[in-house]
Order: sequence, then structure tokens, then C-alpha cells
Amino acid sequence: MKTTLLTSLLLGLCLNTSSQQVDNSTITTFDLDRYLGRWYEIARYDHIFERDLVGTTAQYSLRDDGKITVVNGGHLKTLDGPYKESIGKARVRKNATPGQLEVSFFGPFYSDYNILELAPDYSYSVVGSSSPKYLWILSRTPQLAPELRNRIVTSLQKRGYDTDKLIWVEQ
Repeated sequence: MKTTLLTSLLLGLCLNTSSQQVDNSTITTFDLDRYLGRWYEIARYDHIFERDLVGTTAQYSLRDDGKITVVNGGHLKTLDGPYKESIGKARVRKNATPGQLEVSFFGPFYSDYNILELAPDYSYSVVGSSSPKYLWILSRTPQLAPELRNRIVTSLQKRGYDTDKLIWVEQ
């Protein structure tokens, strides 16, 4: 059952079957060392692998082999709910432009992880994929200032993303 679910998820990430067109161009400069560390999930599109999670975070750390350990976690339904965690790995995509990574939570299968926007001080990040079905807003802090949140939403709308689909995550 878990294998079937994970395979379906990975196929969904890899295949872009949506007719929605978005600008998923990535940032032009990127420093992996500055990107490592804890990120709070501010908002996301709904997905089965994060459904009903709140207080969600992503922790990125460099491995000895140059890849990145990814630990995604959150609490089920309430901040006091059971904690669920997924551990995966990421790597910089071969021959990629800056901000193009790949992430895997299931064996040798990787999905794209495109950094669409990144604050100059690495205080927030907007992540998507080649599919318009995947979108996250991340921050180094559990909350974003309302004016920054509005600016990010406006930027995503200009790229063609449906920001009405964003789930604002309780932190």
C-alpha cells in the first residue's frame, strides 16, 4: 500500500498533466550553504503527503557525500497532535540553473524542487516544480509580515499561480 501511494505521488510530481501555464523560472544566484537549516512552511498547495499537517517545517543539512538530508515534519491537525516526519534526500540537479534541485523520499526517484523566489538574506523562499500543482512558501520564522506575504502572493499571481488554492499553515 505504501509503495503504491509513494509511486503514485512520484509519478504525479514528475508528470505535468495540467493545462495551467505558470512561470516557474528559478532564481539566478544560489548559495546552498546559506539555504541549509530550518524552514517553516507558511503556505502550500494541498497534497496527500501533507494533508492535515500543521506546524510543518523542513530541515536541510549537508551530507558527507554532498547531497542534502531533508527532514519534513508536522503535527496532525493541531499543534498538539501526533508528529509525523518524512526523511529524504536532495541534490543539485545536473546541468541546472541556480535554484534547481531534486528531492527524493522514495529510493532512486527524484522530483524537481525549483526555487522560484529567494530573499537576498535567505529569510524566505518560494518553491515550485515543473508542474503548476506544487507550490510552497517557506520562511526562517514561523510568520511572515503581512506586507511581505501580500507581495509574495502578488508575485505568484503574476507568474500564473492560483493563490486561492494556498493553504496558510498554522505554526
